[in-house]
Amino acid sequence: MLRPSVDIIVIPISKPMLVGIYENNRLIKTIKKEGLTSDILPEIFDGLLRDYEIKRIIYAKGPGSFMAIKLAYVFFKTLEITKNIEFLSADGFYFNKNAPIKAVGNSFFVKKDDIISIEKNLKEGEFFLPEKIDISDFSKDTSPLYVLKAV
Repeated sequence: MLRPSVDIIVIPISKPMLVGIYENNRLIKTIKKEGLTSDILPEIFDGLLRDYEIKRIIYAKGPGSFMAIKLAYVFFKTLEITKNIEFLSADGFYFNKNAPIKAVGNSFFVKKDDIISIEKNLKEGEFFLPEKIDISDFSKDTSPLYVLKAV
């Protein structure tokens, strides 16, 4: 059986985790899953690797939960190496219309003029999967985006 060739977008910093399946750059299926990244990522990709020929994986590389970002990065980097799947990224603000992203406590990451900082007592933005994607929007720099408060 011929499996469709697709791109996958994963937003590991959203709750629930969002996974989009794209055929010809258009969203064809959305998966929303609650749980620990370490538990749900392998579960989701077990099915995706069986059902689809994955060309690319694109992920939100941060800022957000450091553990979710680290786990996603290692998981996708492993797939890139072992399955020869292209691995790309964008910062999390790409997937929430540049709205604040939850940090710790009542702190939020904000992005202004390409500078990410931390502010308090804001309203978190909602993450979304774009209906259509342009691969040129995404970067080959997949290193996690950790934004730490100055000590």
